[in-house]
Amino acid sequence: MELQDTIRTYRLFSGSYDVVFGPVFHPGRKAAVRIANDRPGQRILEVGVGTGLSLPYFRPDSHVVGIDISAEMLAKAKGRVARLSLAHVEGLHVMDAENLEFPDNAFDAVLALYVASVVPNPARFAAEMRRVCIAGGTIVVVNHFMSENIVLRFMERRLAPLARHIGFHPDFPLDAFRRDSGLSIREQRPSNLFGYWKLLRCVNEKKAAALS
Repeated sequence: MELQDTIRTYRLFSGSYDVVFGPVFHPGRKAAVRIANDRPGQRILEVGVGTGLSLPYFRPDSHVVGIDISAEMLAKAKGRVARLSLAHVEGLHVMDAENLEFPDNAFDAVLALYVASVVPNPARFAAEMRRVCIAGGTIVVVNHFMSENIVLRFMERRLAPLARHIGFHPDFPLDAFRRDSGLSIREQRPSNLFGYWKLLRCVNEKKAAALS
């Protein structure tokens, strides 16, 4: 997956994204936010915030930062924040998920909803989430992964060359992502329509920064 393909795709879909990908993905968004935002006063990063469909679900006492590679999608998110007076949203920034412009251990939790299979380098993307999340913090990933059903898996592989041109990777394997991401997955559950997507609840296992 090339970064320019992703940018072009989201520029194309920015106007219709909420209608096409809104309600069908809401269960995954709500569940992910509920898991990550389970305590008061948390500072939370959403990677690939898109048009901000998840932002109303965060607790009002949270401090949320969203990033996305698409300026067009972020313009929609900023409009949503203003329209709904979402005071818990501290900032929305155009940024590459594989090169996050935040210091280490900057967030208590990180979410990535429907992003893992559209970034060029999933391992780098995961490494950046782990870097900016505190030790022991929660990382939640919701994404489509290649089906375990033989028939569906065959169809996903046949569709893959075409789908990549619109920024989607239908034959994205969970085992490879688990191995390459370094994420400590503590829970895996089906999500959204027919459970075709998966929610991964991870704990960020890394050594805490040494005290100076």
